[in-house]
Amino acid sequence: MNPSLYGISVWVLPAIIAITFHEAAHAYVAWRYGDDTALQLGRVSFNPLKHIDPVGTILLPGMLLLSGSPFLFGYAKPVPVNFRNLQPLRAGMIMVALAGPATNIALALAAALAFHLLPMIPPEGARWVASNLVNAFSFNILLAVFNMLPIPPLDGSRIAVGLFPGLLARPFARLEPYGMLILIGILILLPLAGSQFGLNLNLVSGLLRATTDSLQQLLLLLTGNA
Repeated sequence: MNPSLYGISVWVLPAIIAITFHEAAHAYVAWRYGDDTALQLGRVSFNPLKHIDPVGTILLPGMLLLSGSPFLFGYAKPVPVNFRNLQPLRAGMIMVALAGPATNIALALAAALAFHLLPMIPPEGARWVASNLVNAFSFNILLAVFNMLPIPPLDGSRIAVGLFPGLLARPFARLEPYGMLILIGILILLPLAGSQFGLNLNLVSGLLRATTDSLQQLLLLLTGNA
């Protein structure tokens, strides 16, 4: 697969905005709940350079895209949060984790509402704007749903830690240092292993697809696009 310059251009802007707003939201809510770690590091910012990881956000997804990989994978710089500073602790942890996915849903809603403005765009630019809006809509929903999975180090796992009783929360929280390995195992290695035995072990992708499709239909209905 050789993506065209046009194809790349209509994905880069939506992806950068989605990731930047997601991480900035985490940083801002952490500051509002009493932890200024991210603030001191300049992460309460809409400057993409503060949040983009050169390898995880650009190099890795780019290599997978150019190589024709059947999946895309990447990550941004994690927002540093000292959870001990959050007041109250459990509510703060939940709200900080929710901030990123909630912001992505808000961006998806904004993109869906902006569909109604397309007739006002000059014809020579309408196709490019429409492609950006469609990609922003779908990418933000996927990013929100993916991050709500209760798998360390995703936001859903931190929400789970905030909701679980201490007896369950502590051992679950201790899995976070191994989160990237767990993600790679569940998303990549397990499906590959299953395919060798004729088994469909790509359960997470199926769940993501069903959830994102349902959420897309709901948001399109709410914004008058269905």
